[in-house]
Amino acid sequence: MSTSPSDFNAAIIEEFHANEGRVGGMFADMPLLLLHHTGAKSGIKRINPLAYLRDGERYVIFASKGGAPTNPDWYYNLKANPNTQIEVGADTLSVVASEALGSERDHFFNTQVERMPTFAEYAEKAGRVIPVIVLTPADGA
Repeated sequence: MSTSPSDFNAAIIEEFHANEGRVGGMFADMPLLLLHHTGAKSGIKRINPLAYLRDGERYVIFASKGGAPTNPDWYYNLKANPNTQIEVGADTLSVVASEALGSERDHFFNTQVERMPTFAEYAEKAGRVIPVIVLTPADGA
C-alpha cells in the first residue's frame, strides 16, 4: 500500500499548517517551506513542501526531485512564472524566483550537501546537475 506523491505532499502541508511550519517524521530536523507555483501549461495553482537553505533574506531551494533523472514540474513552473509566494513558519512571503548559476549555484549546493548529505546522493542518482533556485522577497514583502 503506497501513498501517491500528491497524498504524501498533502499530509506534509496539513502538518505544516497545523504546527506553524514544523513537521515531524523524516522531515523533523529539516527546514521546510511551502512553495506556491502556477502550472506553466495548465495554469493550475500548486503547493510543494521543499527543503531550503537561508541566504540572508533569500531562500534557496533545490530541484532534486529525490534524485530523479528529470527536473520537478515546479522548476519549469517557476521558470515560466517567477513571481510567486512561499510559506515559511507562519508567514507567507511574495518572492521572485531566479536560477543560481556557476559558482553561486555550486556554493549553495555544496552548502546544502554539508547540511544534508542526502543531497549528494540525489545528485549522483540523478545523473544531472540539480538546478538551484533562489527566492528573493519581492519589494514590500
